[in-house]
Amino acid sequence: MNPLETLAALVGVVSVYLSVRQNIWSWPTAIVNVGLYAFVFYQSRLYADMGLQVVYVVISFYGWYEWLYGGKNRTKLNVSRTPRPLGVALAGIGVLSAYLLGTLLHRTTDAALPYLDSATTSTSLVAQWMMTKKLLENWLVWVAVDIVYIGMFIYKSLYVTAALYLVFLVLSVMGYRQWKATLHVAPVLATAPAV
Repeated sequence: MNPLETLAALVGVVSVYLSVRQNIWSWPTAIVNVGLYAFVFYQSRLYADMGLQVVYVVISFYGWYEWLYGGKNRTKLNVSRTPRPLGVALAGIGVLSAYLLGTLLHRTTDAALPYLDSATTSTSLVAQWMMTKKLLENWLVWVAVDIVYIGMFIYKSLYVTAALYLVFLVLSVMGYRQWKATLHVAPVLATAPAV
C-alpha cells in the first residue's frame, strides 16, 4: 500500500465531505488533496489524471473565490440549477476534450488507458467547474464519473484510490440531496420580509 496514496485519499474524503456541507474549507483541503494525487498518478502513468490535478489547483482557488464572492453584489454564492443550454454546451466540451486529449495521449505517450483516462479527466473538469458555480447537477456528473473511476483504479491496482472513489460516490449522492434541499430553501429566504 502506497502511504502517499493513503494520505491523499484521507484528505480527499475530508475535502469532498466539506463540499457536501458547502463549507468554504473544502477548497484549501482540495488543494492539498490534488497536490498529493498529482504524484500518485504520475507514478501510475495516468498522465491525464496527473495533469488534471494541476488544473484542479487553479480551479480550487477560483472556486474558493466564487463561493465567497460569486453571489449577487459579491456575496456568498447560493446553489442553483444548470440551465439546459449550458448543460448541453458542457457535455459537448467534455466529449470533444476527451477525444482530443485521448488521441494526444495515445499518440505521444505510454499512457495506460489514454481514452478512458481522458474521458474521466474531461468529465471531472466539467463537474468541478460546475461545483465552483454551485450548480446542483455537478453531483450527478460526479456520480457518473466516480463509477467509471472505481473500475479504472481497480484495473490499475490502485485499491485505496478505488475505495476512495467509492466513498466519493456515496458523498456525491449525499451532496446532491443536501444541495437540492438548500435549493428549495434559498428562494424562501430571499423573499422574506425585512425586519
